[in-house]
Parts: sequence; C-alpha cells; structure tokens
Amino acid sequence: MWHLGTGSVVALAVLGMSAWSRWPLSFPTQPIPWFCSLRGWPRQHRCKGPRSEPEGLACVSNMSRETESEVQQTQSAQSSQSSSSSGSQSTSQSSSSSGTLSSLDTVPTQELPSIPEEPEELDPQPWGRLFALAKGFSNCDCVNEEYWFGRDKSCDYSFSKLGLYETGFYENYSKKHFRIFREMGPKNSYVAYIEDHSANGTFVNKELVGKGKRLPLIHNAEIALSLQTNKVFVFSDLTVDDQMTFPRELREKYIISKTLGSGACGEVKLAFEKSTCNKVAVKIINKRKFAASGPREANPAFNIDTEIEILKKIDHPCLIKIKNFFEAEDYYIVLELMEGGELYDRVSSPIKMKEATCKLYFYQMLLAVKYLHDNGIIHRDLKPENVLLSSSEEICLIKITDFGQSKILGEASLMKTLCGTPMYLAPEVLNSLGTAGYSRAVDCWSLGVILFVCLCGYPPFSEQNSKLSLEDQITRGEYRFIAREWKHVSDMALDLVKKLLVVDPSRRLTTEEALKHPWLQGLLLRVSDVHR
Repeated sequence: MWHLGTGSVVALAVLGMSAWSRWPLSFPTQPIPWFCSLRGWPRQHRCKGPRSEPEGLACVSNMSRETESEVQQTQSAQSSQSSSSSGSQSTSQSSSSSGTLSSLDTVPTQELPSIPEEPEELDPQPWGRLFALAKGFSNCDCVNEEYWFGRDKSCDYSFSKLGLYETGFYENYSKKHFRIFREMGPKNSYVAYIEDHSANGTFVNKELVGKGKRLPLIHNAEIALSLQTNKVFVFSDLTVDDQMTFPRELREKYIISKTLGSGACGEVKLAFEKSTCNKVAVKIINKRKFAASGPREANPAFNIDTEIEILKKIDHPCLIKIKNFFEAEDYYIVLELMEGGELYDRVSSPIKMKEATCKLYFYQMLLAVKYLHDNGIIHRDLKPENVLLSSSEEICLIKITDFGQSKILGEASLMKTLCGTPMYLAPEVLNSLGTAGYSRAVDCWSLGVILFVCLCGYPPFSEQNSKLSLEDQITRGEYRFIAREWKHVSDMALDLVKKLLVVDPSRRLTTEEALKHPWLQGLLLRVSDVHR
C-alpha cells in the first residue's frame, strides 16, 4: 500500500485548493465564433505559457514540516499511553505508525492560512466593431483608441496582409487610406470618427469624407472605398445598446444591424449570425397591425410553429430559405440574404432590360411558383419587390421571397394590407375583398403583370393611362400596349403576356402550361448554369 507523508498531504491539500481556485471547472459549451476576439474570454481559458512558482510556496513547505513534527509528537505521546496499557501489541502499532499516516487519517486544513488569489486583470472590451461586407475583408474589433487602414503593412488593418491583390479595387486603395478613432465628447461620452487620408476617397453612407477631413461614425454606418458602390464595412457602435429592443432568443443567435428596407407588413434588417458571422435578413412584422384579424382569431386551432416548420422545409434554388422564426411582441423571420437588390430596381431603371434577360428571370420565377403550388402554397403577393437578385450581374440567380406570409398573418389580414397597392393583384382577389375563395391562378396573373413590366418598363394598369380607376382596369382586364415601347419585343413574348393576363382564372395559363410556352423553350441549359 502506498503511504503519503504528512507533509505531502498538507502540501497537496493547499496546492489543490489554490489550483482549483485558479482553474474552475467551467468551460464554454459553445465554440468560439471566428469573428470574435479572444479578448472577451476569461483569462483562465487562454494558454498563459510557463509561469513561475507562486509566492508563498516555500512557506507552505516549511509549514508542512512543522505540522508533520507536531503530528509525530502527538502520535508518540499516544504510543506511550498505549504501551502502558496494552503491552507489546501497542508498541508494535506505535512503531509501525511512527512518521507515517494511515489512508484513513486526515489533517485539518481549515486552520491553514489560504494563499491570496491574484486579482485578475480585465481585458478592455471593444467599443466598436466593423463587419466586413466585401469579399476578402475580415471583421475588426475596435479596442484601442485608433486604427489605421490601408495597403501599408504598418497599418493596424493592412489590406496587403489580407491578400486583396486579386480584387478589382486594390490598386485604388492608398497606403494609409483612412483612420478610425474616438475622442471624448459631451457629457463624458466618446464619439467615434472616421478620417480620410486617401487619394481616391472614403465614403460614409455614400457621402465623401474628403482627404484630411473627418466625419462622425454613427451606428450602422456603411464605409465604402474609392467608389460609393464599393462597400467594405458596416460600423456597429457597441456602446449603443439597441440590441435590447429585440427578443432574447433572437439576440442569443444574431447581431442585428442596419435597416435594409420597409413595407406594409414591416421592415427588414441586416443581421449577422454569431456562430458563423454569415449575413442574414431579419424580417420584422408588426403583429399589432394584424391582431384583429389574425390567424388565431379566425381559427383557434391555428399553430404558427407548425406553419413555420412547413415553410422551413421549402427548399428550391429560386426561393428564399427561411432559416429561423421568433415570436414575441412582433414576428421575426430570419431569411437567407440576397445582395443583388430587388427586381424592382432593375425594371425601374432608365435602361430597359433585354428580352433575353427578362426570359431568364421569368423562367426562374415560374419554376419557383410551380414548386410552391406543388407544395400547396399560394404566394398571393408576387411583385418585383419580392423578387430578389443574387448579384449585380445581369445574368444571375433570382429568388422569390415573402411566400409564407399568408400562413403567418392570416389571409384576410394580409389581403387588407396588400390591397393598398393592388397593381399586381388578380381580379378575383379584388372581387373577393380578402375573403379567400380563389385559387393558385392568382399567382399566374401576378406573374403576367411582372413579365409585362420587365419587357416594356411600364405597368399594364395605371390611372395615368386610363380614365378608369386602377381597380376597374384590373377587374375588367383593360390594358394597352404602347407601340414605341413594344417594338423590339418578340411576338412570342407578347403572346405569353396576353395568355397570363386573362380575367377568367379558369382560362388563364397555369405555371406548368407557361413553362411549355414556345417563348421559354431552350432555356434549361442556361438556367442550370446560373443555379450552379
């Protein structure tokens, strides 16, 4: 049997208490996000390298020897008393235990003075964070009072070290392009600034800073270099605690950033997934707008979680993926982010879209809507604002969004909102006054209106071109072709538009029939290339 000397037991006890106080058995259960600095983690979770023996270790050894001597004296006294009453047996026991302790013996360590713990130095927390928007750039936490950005290797954030040589803008960046810093402002609060030191310009929210000049850097400001469109960072002021306005479950997974857009149903915000730093879109729907006629009021058995799970299983390359859903005072739908803008921006541009481009986009729309119809979902709100583009390139992937709102908001409630702008709504939707009773053919009408706008650049129904009200034009199916706008459009494209804009839904082309239309034949190979 192994026996430990008294001094060893005491030393181990004291050292054990000290060691566990420095290294608590609590380790993070989540992986460290790659965009987060290690500064935010407790010091005991980082490798410190070799360290010297703590002060007081020598006195522990001396104290151990003194304690061992006292124990030996006590045992000797007990041994003497035993020998007078028990004879040789007690003597044998005394000699076998002299200078050693049984495994059952304990030494009271409560009376030993504890080693004072070293106070931990708290690392400074970042006051700002730059989220990368452009390929090749990385996120940056602002902890120090100033940071230099540029091509020079001496910069705190060096473009050359990131390997941005292959990007088209690298040669336009200056050796020291800009500086971000903060200064004490009014009421003892700090103000963040950006200062331009470049030859080709630094832009904040599309405004040129100007060489040698500075601008305050506000929360969610976008920073672009050399050109207004070359956005590389969005600045997040971490001293602004607007994150607390969002539900805790949402904040645990995402960092909410700037507003991307707003509409009748709510607003859309840019967000960053904490675990990956991937960009997502968070659609916030004001629940109070729909409280009176929401799905729960219409159907007490309605289960929104079930409906969301159905929508999350929808998987098609031309449909925006629903990643997550949170319900609090409002609805929060986390969506896949598309960074090429809306189809609306393309069709409203002074430069008319080519017919071949219209054909490519429309074919993808048909594929997406057919998939929805095959899965029992009617979109009900198809319009150019709900068709998103993957990039600014002309030949690109398109995706349809907002296809599940009727399941979340309820049909009657959604129709009341949509009828505020009925340009893309089918006649039967306007006639039903939001009481349902219509089929998937409503989406085919909306697709016809979208195709009309894409081909010629103006809407088929407008109060500017007719004495009839917009609603009467739609319900009667009265629209006209302006010759100068259609002279370069093929007869095949015109024929497809006419067969979709039919007032009687039973005579209107379905998505399957539209996909077989002669105008769309021969596109499969091109679309498959876009979807890679």
